[in-house]
Amino acid sequence: MAGKLKAPTGRYGGKSAQERQAERRRRFLDAGLQLFGDSPGYRATTVAALSEAAGLSTRQFYEEFRNLEDVLAALHLQVNDWAEEAALSALAEADGRPVDERTTAAFRAYAANVTGDPRRLRIAFVEIIGVSPRLERQRLARRSRWIDFICGEADAAADRGEAAPRDYRVAAAAFIGSVNGLLHDWSSGWVDATLDEVVDELVQLLLGVLRPVWWRVERT
Repeated sequence: MAGKLKAPTGRYGGKSAQERQAERRRRFLDAGLQLFGDSPGYRATTVAALSEAAGLSTRQFYEEFRNLEDVLAALHLQVNDWAEEAALSALAEADGRPVDERTTAAFRAYAANVTGDPRRLRIAFVEIIGVSPRLERQRLARRSRWIDFICGEADAAADRGEAAPRDYRVAAAAFIGSVNGLLHDWSSGWVDATLDEVVDELVQLLLGVLRPVWWRVERT
């Protein structure tokens, strides 16, 4: 009886089969970042166009992904991972500093990362919207992760006496909604302000969440 075919495992061109597969996947994702995040956008891109941009075949595409939505899903997670790594790095560098300095450093690092490449901004705040129930679940799950991130920092600041002791989940969700909405509108050209002005406004909003007026009055 004929045996089941196995994927090649030998080395070719100095690279293993796993390394070649990872390289192909990266080339498809790089092409997706360009086409989805710039022109023509996710909805106007075809598998053939993406494969051509990656310098690979459509057959190779279907060996890595089921469809273009899989590429967009992977890019959305990658963009968020990059931004989270930037925020965590900034927090580590600001370790031991007051909460306002830590908050400012972390959010500025996040904003610089996600807006430093306009393609990332479009992936995170424009192209992901309204694609499918699956991607909407992914988007909300990632938003929930950002809410947990903020709540963790807020609770730690409250334990140090630097922020109001309270449940931050609703406030964090409201802040994340403000970030998503404002950065989306700014990237679309609807908000007449510089990125620094937008970031400053969002930082002040977050500091207001951590240090509301009622808490500052109680401490005086």
